[in-house]
Amino acid sequence: MKNFADAGIRFYLILVLVFLYLPILVMALLAFNKSPLYALPFEFDLVWFKALAENDRLLKAGLNSVLIALANTVIATSLGTMAAVAFGRYTFRGKTMMQALLFPPIAIPWLVIGTAMLVFFFWIGRAIGYPGIARGLHAILLGHVALSLPYVIFVVGARLNDYPKALEEAAATLGATPWQVFRRISVPILAPGVVAASLFAFAVSFDQFVISYFLAPPGVTTLPVEIYTSIRKGFTPEINAISTIIILVSMGLMLIVARFYRFGGERSGNE
Repeated sequence: MKNFADAGIRFYLILVLVFLYLPILVMALLAFNKSPLYALPFEFDLVWFKALAENDRLLKAGLNSVLIALANTVIATSLGTMAAVAFGRYTFRGKTMMQALLFPPIAIPWLVIGTAMLVFFFWIGRAIGYPGIARGLHAILLGHVALSLPYVIFVVGARLNDYPKALEEAAATLGATPWQVFRRISVPILAPGVVAASLFAFAVSFDQFVISYFLAPPGVTTLPVEIYTSIRKGFTPEINAISTIIILVSMGLMLIVARFYRFGGERSGNE
């Protein structure tokens, strides 16, 4: 019975993986198909990657997404890590309420948050006499940071829960300065959590559609918004091409980071 149950569990996991990855594989393969209508038989060609290189709108939107995501990663990871350390190490009035307020940005639909941010920035613009501040890359960045902060705080906070504070105390007892304790003890231990949180922040920003759609000014878009606009006009395999590039880069980065920090844990001798 145990062997039968193990086989059933493995079969179920295989079905889940097939369900998740088969559409991605099909899309990636069709990016190399010469036919614009996905006609068969399959003819290998790089025509859509060449067309992508000449598509200024997609490339500019992709560059905007990368720049915003990088800026969001730096800001959200820095602020979120400091907030997580404050929540994990200090006790202050209103701490429980502030921690509880981290859940609504994750639970509330992004459509509602996007509408609220658009109204908020418009109100701020009216108050200072510059309504144009309601939309722009600055507004998109602020919106992405607000959405990313809870993820960073939770991920780094989870790492802090397993933080061996005795190591810092031992280092201080042996004569290490606070900077040495931070550099040689705190940073290496917190690094996997901070890296994981930064990856979350980058993914949340790069993939964000609703906030970018609401706060983008005319003529300026991010990649998700541009893909949505292109699909409405008529689907093109150039979208497959740029999606394939994104998948390869993101998966490669994830494998490198996971291998470096061993997020999957140590392997046993029998594996």
